Amino acid sequence: MNNPGYSDLGSMQDWDLRVTHLLDHAAREYGHREIVTRWADGSETRTDWAGIRRDALKMTQALRAAGVRKGDRVATLAMNHSRHLVSWYGAVGCGGVLHTINPRLFDDQLDYIANHAEDKVLLYDAVWQGVVDRMKSRWTSIEHYICFDSADHAPAFEDWIGAYDGDTTWDTGDERDPCMLCYTSGTTGHPKGVLFEHRSTMLHAMTGVTPNFFDLDSRSVMLPVVPMFHAASWGLPWAGTIPGIKFVYSAVNDPAVLCDLMKREGVTHSAGVPTVWLAMFNYLDSVGQDVRDVGPLKTAIIGGSAAPKFMIERLMANDVRVAHAWGMTETSPIGTTGAYPWDWDQMEPAAQVELVQKQGRPAFGVELRCVDLDDPERELPRDGVTSGALQVRGPWVIKRYFKAAEDAVGTDNWFDTGDVAVIFPDGTLQLTDRTKDVIKSGGEWISSVELENAAVGHPAVAEAAAIGIYHPRWDERPMLIVVKKDGAEVTGAEIRDYLGGQVAKWWLPDAIEFVDEIPHTGTGKISKKDLRERFRDYKLES
Repeated sequence: MNNPGYSDLGSMQDWDLRVTHLLDHAAREYGHREIVTRWADGSETRTDWAGIRRDALKMTQALRAAGVRKGDRVATLAMNHSRHLVSWYGAVGCGGVLHTINPRLFDDQLDYIANHAEDKVLLYDAVWQGVVDRMKSRWTSIEHYICFDSADHAPAFEDWIGAYDGDTTWDTGDERDPCMLCYTSGTTGHPKGVLFEHRSTMLHAMTGVTPNFFDLDSRSVMLPVVPMFHAASWGLPWAGTIPGIKFVYSAVNDPAVLCDLMKREGVTHSAGVPTVWLAMFNYLDSVGQDVRDVGPLKTAIIGGSAAPKFMIERLMANDVRVAHAWGMTETSPIGTTGAYPWDWDQMEPAAQVELVQKQGRPAFGVELRCVDLDDPERELPRDGVTSGALQVRGPWVIKRYFKAAEDAVGTDNWFDTGDVAVIFPDGTLQLTDRTKDVIKSGGEWISSVELENAAVGHPAVAEAAAIGIYHPRWDERPMLIVVKKDGAEVTGAEIRDYLGGQVAKWWLPDAIEFVDEIPHTGTGKISKKDLRERFRDYKLES
């Protein structure tokens, strides 16, 4: 062509999608928007987006002085607070890779993931000092320890970064450089590392603020209960910068503290697993209040496991939008959320609740499909009836685990999630189980998740778990393990009668056992593995 302005490469500016652009934007456009922290000792501190950026640049200088170079892993062992937020950007600002460690994991898992990641620096909360002392001799690669909130055993974070002036620049590089490392909970075998890229994280963040997802704008006040050490805190520390939202952090998850913060700080959005909302409901009931009494909450993002119907109904009755989300560490982590359809306002309330119980629809860029559990090569119809193994692909979905020799995806990049699901004609996703937890009875599949959610709807049931028990005729039959609410009395027969109106008759559990406590994994999910081991010799009555 003769056009002197024409280029085969296009005519737009190069601007690498690196996450430090997020903080630059928040500080420049929303610099005075508050970030509030309520610490474990009851004290509170306040900063803003300009302060977060200033401290992150100081941390970048401190890490460079400590010898951290491009690609080195910088670990955190901490709860939700503003200094933890600073570390997310300070770690990647020097070219490092942020590695958030779940402090609730078992020692062998903590040992494995820190050494497998080859972490060079660890920043931690004083509350986890016992963990650090116990693990220090086993963590062979960590050279520097910094404590976020105390100088008793290690340099204090504020003193450490206080030696620098923040007069520096962020590391530059390719948008496909790694920026964050998260490990799966490792319920089977060692935990696996998922290495997020700057590009994938930026795309995920830009999607996260949209109305169909977290619905965030500059007026939003977010109290995330989902920990910053788990599944990238669902991407909120990255996404919140785009509209410059106000974050309200609590280093403790006591429901009385959370409700107080919600009311005083005007929280409009919150995010957490179902057990968080259950604890909040129990607290509100104990003080004779409801959700409307604790501030202007308008969006509750629920993920991690399926939300029971009564929980959704109670939130919606208080004019709170429930964004039921599905995702996993391997999807950065959000894959779907409960976007309202075009005819939402014409739907009956019962139909609205039924829709919100499902896990929602995928964002642009996320593709879903289900394949036959017995024949993975056969793709299943999106008919809202046929359940199968859920697979996913997209620009923020894993291709290969950290340091793995082979890709984690199959043909055409489809990643097997380990979930069992149904996809409806309009693209709505409904999870029915995990592939390792689904109960196969007489050749037919029974959803342990649906049984559990139906059971916790009983007024005397605090928590329930369903597992498959060997049966000589049907291969497996469901057993329900139940924790009663404090002071409540109920029999197995009463629960079974209640379930008779909730699920198919052949789904009804053959046995119901009461326990004081149900075991959980380090990420707070029910540990079916431990329950199956506990009841492996259980004999069902003929």
